[in-house]
Amino acid sequence: MSTDAQVPFLTQEAYDRLVAELEHLSTTGRDEIAKRIEAAREEGDLKENGGYHAAKDEQGKQEARIRTLEGLLKTAKVGEAPASRGIVEPGTVVTAVVAGGEEVFLLGSREIAVGSELDVYSEASPLGQAILGLKVGEKSSYEAPNGRSISVEIVNVETYTG
Repeated sequence: MSTDAQVPFLTQEAYDRLVAELEHLSTTGRDEIAKRIEAAREEGDLKENGGYHAAKDEQGKQEARIRTLEGLLKTAKVGEAPASRGIVEPGTVVTAVVAGGEEVFLLGSREIAVGSELDVYSEASPLGQAILGLKVGEKSSYEAPNGRSISVEIVNVETYTG
């Protein structure tokens, strides 16, 4: 598999939205959490201080989100969704028969499908790896977490229009 397949795809709109989210979390968000932690710390005994522990948990989640965004924005390929050539690639909407049932989903980062009803599968997921590069009519399979082999047949590949 080419290493390019592991590069996440983002539309310009999604990229801009994530840059703004990162900026907010890295500045205002960090300040707000620090103030909440300090206010809770001033309430006294930290062992039984629910507000303090909740703020610290939120701080941890926020820092994890910041790291995720930094990594995604650093490596993402930004541009228009690729025009469908009938080949499954990041940024395309795929119709596939998965384990006997038809599914329609976006292959790529969930960040580009915010506000969409589409399910999203990463190209790095077992399903994504199994279908990446396939053409309409081609079949593959992948191993589910329970060890079961799941069959997949590509029915249609379309350009993602947001």
